[in-house]
Amino acid sequence: MRSFMEIKEKSYISLLRSNALFFGFTEDEIRKTLEILNAQLKTFKKDEFVYHEGARNVKAAIVMEGSLHIIKEDFWGNRSILAEIGKEDMFAETYSCIGGEPLSVSVEAREACSCLFLDLGRMTEEGSAVNVRLASNLIKILARKNLILTKKAEHLSQRTTRQKLISYLSEIQRQSGTDRFEIPFNRQQLADYLSVDRSAMSSELSKLRDEGILEYRKNRFYLKSSRK
Repeated sequence: MRSFMEIKEKSYISLLRSNALFFGFTEDEIRKTLEILNAQLKTFKKDEFVYHEGARNVKAAIVMEGSLHIIKEDFWGNRSILAEIGKEDMFAETYSCIGGEPLSVSVEAREACSCLFLDLGRMTEEGSAVNVRLASNLIKILARKNLILTKKAEHLSQRTTRQKLISYLSEIQRQSGTDRFEIPFNRQQLADYLSVDRSAMSSELSKLRDEGILEYRKNRFYLKSSRK
């Protein structure tokens, strides 16, 4: 792990200016804040774990390149994907603020990626206006994530695999603003995300297609406004 200031500073500072945590910050304020938070950059290979469940004293991180999955595994290794974390997204911020709380999930690289780690526990070490704005932005991030978790809970609360699929695909359609869109999961990942059996899910997708409700190819979907 190397200091953030040693690697691709110019391109990464530009990316951070559009990140929600640094909303309203100048480049100089970002650099100062990164020093305060002891920012460090680390790269990961595909399928490499960034954090394992049970880890303590974890730092928050912003994805600078690539993407990750937040996963939960039971005693027998059955996996559920809780969320995908893409470029510019942040993860582990709650645990970084609390400090010492064991991580209840694992974080795995979906593809080769790089993450900027930040010690958010150091925000209170310097009572500046910059840190007040940083805390304000962090609250907004946490609130937004709470909404995302609420939406996922709505999908999982559906009784059948079919209803879960329709709920999820309808939400992605609303977000994209078009009837043709891509989802961030392959079939197994989508089944893990919705906590359903992959074979049963594939069967329901075929039925929905045959009924003229949707069309799909790999992770590309088209929701039809009228059925056959």
